[in-house]
Amino acid sequence: MNEGVTSHRLGQTGIVATALTRFWFKMFGTMGFTMVFFVAYVYLLRHPAAEVSIIPATTVDQMIGFQPWALPIYLSLWVYVSLPTVLMLSRGEIIAYGFKVALPCLSGLAIFYFWPNAIAPADIDWRQYPGVAFLKNVDTAGNAFPSLHVATAVFSGLWLHWRLRLLRLGRGVEWFNIAWCVAIAYSTMAVKQHVALDVIAGTLLGLGSAWLSGLKTHALGYRLPPP
Repeated sequence: MNEGVTSHRLGQTGIVATALTRFWFKMFGTMGFTMVFFVAYVYLLRHPAAEVSIIPATTVDQMIGFQPWALPIYLSLWVYVSLPTVLMLSRGEIIAYGFKVALPCLSGLAIFYFWPNAIAPADIDWRQYPGVAFLKNVDTAGNAFPSLHVATAVFSGLWLHWRLRLLRLGRGVEWFNIAWCVAIAYSTMAVKQHVALDVIAGTLLGLGSAWLSGLKTHALGYRLPPP
């Protein structure tokens, strides 16, 4: 399956060729998937089907104060979750991944429907932080447990971890991927969109979905781009 991949590094030329393969399909497919998901997410956020439960804060949340510098890292999720398709070659591979990543998304939406939940409002004057205030207006601190921000980051991070190791792009790239994923998870607490329990649940959802969907097998199914 992976003949010719493990014997040498893919190289910059191969990465560019892979990224450009099915470029428009990747771009519009990712945009379409994100749009459909976000519409459903916001609808449940604005129209909870039952009384909203409050997820309690823990000692960890008290230790992590509000850190507005983490907002760009939080928003970088939308770039991060787009990276797996960049490293795919065929439409079949991209579509198969779409069905797999739908698992944590649909699971989270189902939980939000049957058990609407949120975190308690933080005692912060958001007017002093316009960027974060905009985020709060678009994505209020509802649909909290599990954190789909974290679940999709973990799911994408695992796929990238296995694919990057296969492509032998170097330990530095692999560690950067891990650090980025962890930073996104941390940022959800630093900008007060989630509490620690949300992050733990989101991590478990991402890990469980990766296992149930056979994500590792998909990530290791790479073939070198044609010359």
